[in-house]
Amino acid sequence: MTVTPDRPTPTAAADSTTPTTPTVIDRFVASNREYAVTFRDGGMDARPVQKIAVVACMDARLDLFAALGLELGDAHVIRNAGGVVTDDTIRSLTISQRALGTRSVALIHHTGCGLLGLTEDFRRELELEVGQRPQWAVEAFVDLDGDVRQSMQRVRTSPFLPHTDDVRGFVFDVHTGLLREID
Repeated sequence: MTVTPDRPTPTAAADSTTPTTPTVIDRFVASNREYAVTFRDGGMDARPVQKIAVVACMDARLDLFAALGLELGDAHVIRNAGGVVTDDTIRSLTISQRALGTRSVALIHHTGCGLLGLTEDFRRELELEVGQRPQWAVEAFVDLDGDVRQSMQRVRTSPFLPHTDDVRGFVFDVHTGLLREID
């Protein structure tokens, strides 16, 4: 593959004589049990209080709730690689608007994105490795601002979205935490 991880990849699974250590998902399950002890159903509806959907990159450095001042129940948050507007993003936004009352869409890309500079060669290499070409596009880009504009245009021109008058795009700076709006 053309992408190399920033961290070492795990080695092969330990043999049966080595005690198994908890996986990340095991830790999630344990944390959830602790969370559930004090959890109280707030009686929230599935409709976001702020009537907004946020489309953002899946990058782990983006804490959208903290960065945007959101509380649980305020917004629908749709995340994918690059925060690009794909057919599945339009599907989620359509359900968000038509069934659950959102009216605004904020698109958030970010500096240092893993899709910057990646190419469609990624799909070709994947096909060579696994013997099947992915049905999806990588949606890589070299122009961050241009890709935000393209995503805004895809939302604004979708025939499935009735509310396209409040669509705004931003680039989140992973070093400063600031949003920069894209016109």
